Amino acid sequence: MSGTPQLPDLAKLTSQQKDELIVSLWRTVLALEGTQPERPIEPIRHDLADLRARIGHSKSSRRAWTRRNQPGLGSGLLMTVLLVIGIGFLADFAIGRYQQHSLEAGNRAALELENAAFNGLDAELLRVGYASDGVSYQATMIMRNTYPDTSLYVMLNPVRVFVQVGLSWQEQPAHAAAGGDWGVVRLTGDHQYKVEFQVPTKEWRELIPGYMHVRIDSDMLLSRRSEPGRDMVERNNRFYVYLKPIGADDEAIRRRSNFPGTPPVFIPMPPH
Repeated sequence: MSGTPQLPDLAKLTSQQKDELIVSLWRTVLALEGTQPERPIEPIRHDLADLRARIGHSKSSRRAWTRRNQPGLGSGLLMTVLLVIGIGFLADFAIGRYQQHSLEAGNRAALELENAAFNGLDAELLRVGYASDGVSYQATMIMRNTYPDTSLYVMLNPVRVFVQVGLSWQEQPAHAAAGGDWGVVRLTGDHQYKVEFQVPTKEWRELIPGYMHVRIDSDMLLSRRSEPGRDMVERNNRFYVYLKPIGADDEAIRRRSNFPGTPPVFIPMPPH
């Protein structure tokens, strides 16, 4: 889009050029008012005479005597008013176009970010095992940017862990594994992160004999920039597993569930 239109240098215009400019703006005003008669374009002198006749039949203002006693002032004032009106319409049109362009650009950027966040980012629970302290579990997750030519900035929220008790979910103590932390990650390929948690409750519900039903929530905010404004997308990842209690009797679980070997620590489940 071109820049703001420039006003002509009125001092360099001839009388005929000034008349042409006035008539052009006058036609614009009539067209915007919807009063422009449908007829072929006629010579400028006809429109100029028509404009002067309309001005002559208009009610005189209280300052009319000033214009009559100062030759050329009325014509100059009229030309200035029409120029201001014309420039006003052009400015309004330019602002509208700029706003529309900005809105369309913002919508495109939002759609591209949303596509990258939900189609270009894979999030997966890799494994759950016993932590070294003997009383906790450690879960390892991975997020992968499948659009290598497009970097993503991911703000990881603290991972939360829930266990099903009856018909409800109860949150369990959880924290980042040693050497890791939550925060902003510039994701260009793969990135692993870990959470350690405990399940002190003994009232968990059995959906598979001998196993707890556990949900791991990994929520994140995504952007194209390390310090985003409103250009962010929220993504919530839910991982469901069946988890074997620490110190469980493997032989008893094998008998109840008919496992061919040692019952695994966790059994992954599809999202639900």
